[in-house]
Amino acid sequence: MDKELPCVRAKGLFSRPMSNASPARKYKRILLKLSGESLMGEQAYGISSIRLKQYAEEIVAVSRAGVEVAIVVGGGNIYRGIQAAANGIDRVQGDHMGMLATMINSLALQSALEAVGQKTRLLSAIKMEQIAEPFIRRRAVRHLEKGRIVIFGAGTGNPYFTTDSAASLRAIEIEADVILKGTRVDGIYTADPEKDPSATRYDRISFEEVYAKGLSVMDMTAFTLCRENKLPIIVFDMNKPGNLGKLISGEALGTIVEF
Repeated sequence: MDKELPCVRAKGLFSRPMSNASPARKYKRILLKLSGESLMGEQAYGISSIRLKQYAEEIVAVSRAGVEVAIVVGGGNIYRGIQAAANGIDRVQGDHMGMLATMINSLALQSALEAVGQKTRLLSAIKMEQIAEPFIRRRAVRHLEKGRIVIFGAGTGNPYFTTDSAASLRAIEIEADVILKGTRVDGIYTADPEKDPSATRYDRISFEEVYAKGLSVMDMTAFTLCRENKLPIIVFDMNKPGNLGKLISGEALGTIVEF
């Protein structure tokens, strides 16, 4: 069993020691949110081994640079509870199926990370001891402090909550410096850039502006959690090789939602 080491930080009880981070590294601890759809690559569904390998290599490079990395992956490439409800499946049942889909994606990502020599831990919001540890906040923080990449699976463990909400909640619990939301677009736009060619991208935007303009960043529960806990969000293109590392070094990419 890991021995707990005392840490002192004004922000909260379960804090990490002061960082010896290089000035080139902007963040010490991040929560990376990946959609299930992002794992499909060019496929219509499922998991692309090419995309999985790309993500794993970039995430490991960031971890080896000294950044503590936690990850939440969606399950939309396999199952969506809301769509299932429209097809006659009970919403609660459908959401539980979606949670299991996130575990499939989490296991795939864990395998890809370990294939390149990275130590990981998969923590599940639903008990399934044969394949994952149960989520315990202290344990998650200790894994991060030891340099392990921590993957949070099964959402919040509750129906009616999205993996965006799970990402916000876990980021707050582990006291991450930022949520990095990796998508297939390079930020937040005035309109959907895939439908409106005249849409323009924001470099920076406040939480209040997002509310006022009705922009889609995360679901409202997740977004409000970040706002109330003063947790910045960066939306960026995860599919462009090198972007994750550039963000960690402080390069301005995507759109940052801040105060």
